[in-house]
Amino acid sequence: MELTDDLRDDDIIKAVSFEKANEPKGAIKIYEILLKHRPSNEKILTRLIINYRKIKDYKKELKCINALIKVHESFYAPKKRKGASIISISEKINKSLGATDKKGNRIYTDDSIKKLEKRKLSVEKKIK
Repeated sequence: MELTDDLRDDDIIKAVSFEKANEPKGAIKIYEILLKHRPSNEKILTRLIINYRKIKDYKKELKCINALIKVHESFYAPKKRKGASIISISEKINKSLGATDKKGNRIYTDDSIKKLEKRKLSVEKKIK
């Protein structure tokens, strides 16, 4: 099979067909190419994590888990906005709702991040 660096729906269909045929290495090749074009794509990273797990390549799985955690954290991170009054109001609301501590640090952690952190610990144990 010849792979191109073009990002196309055909490539995703090929990767899925490799997965269905229980050929994770073929799927991984395609997903890695797709990841070059979209390094923060949640779905591609998730599929890579699953396929690396299938072939027991825990180091690459861990790398993808860390990348996906960063994607999720950046999504939930406070966004920089113009205007001091908007920032001030937002900080006050977050503190009053209990979403941040007194210093303004986030208290809530999304379930998807918790799940990834748990998997990360499991993979780190397997690497050691």
